[in-house]
Amino acid sequence: MNTQATPSPQFYLTAPAACPYLAGEMERKVFTHLVGPRAAEMNDLLTQGGFRRSQNIAYRPACEGCRACVSVRILANEFEPNRTMRKVLGANRDLVGTMVPTQPSTEQFTLFREYLDSRHQRGGMSDMSALDYAIMVEDTHVNTRLVEYRRRVPGQGIGDKPQGELIGVALTDLMSDGLSMVYSFFKPDMEKRSLGTFIILDHINRTRQLGLPHVYLGYWVKGSAKMHYKTRYQPQEHLTPRGWERYDLGNDN
Repeated sequence: MNTQATPSPQFYLTAPAACPYLAGEMERKVFTHLVGPRAAEMNDLLTQGGFRRSQNIAYRPACEGCRACVSVRILANEFEPNRTMRKVLGANRDLVGTMVPTQPSTEQFTLFREYLDSRHQRGGMSDMSALDYAIMVEDTHVNTRLVEYRRRVPGQGIGDKPQGELIGVALTDLMSDGLSMVYSFFKPDMEKRSLGTFIILDHINRTRQLGLPHVYLGYWVKGSAKMHYKTRYQPQEHLTPRGWERYDLGNDN
């Protein structure tokens, strides 16, 4: 009989820093390392408990006096796109999404830099190098993939390796109860396509095809305009002190 105790994750607390979402607020995070043979299992449990993954770290806000950050997951099997979302799907009929291993490429990094330089010049990722990008994609012990979105090439058949222009990329964790969207980036000069919306809609469809219930979107931050889009994908659940509960869009008023 094996009486050796199973190692438990060790949790740590960051020092206070300026909140990137709410002016005048300070943020702290509790985090642990996702390493070893149980990393995928721990990633499932922690994500379901409100954590997010960054490389081999799982973290969750632990701010004093503020609970604005709320974990969000879409109920994929019940989701129905609204009129605007159906237009987005139609506008991107020429794109093909392919799930591939987490192998960084020069093509991906070029698009990544184009996206950051246009959308997040002052963000925490703004000075990332090709090596930093490779680490972001590869440095993980969990079950994760890249989804590449390319233009459909005329004559391309089902099952053919996509060859068209790379339009967007999503880094996505495959979990026991759905997909967790870790990070996505796309062509910043194609605003009419609403590529961010399209990538989320595609993940909802992929989750359904896998027969799984949830798409994890990360944190919705009440009071942050740039996070408001996450509440549009209904129905969805928010993680509360009572557990996961359905969220009514009207509660955001």
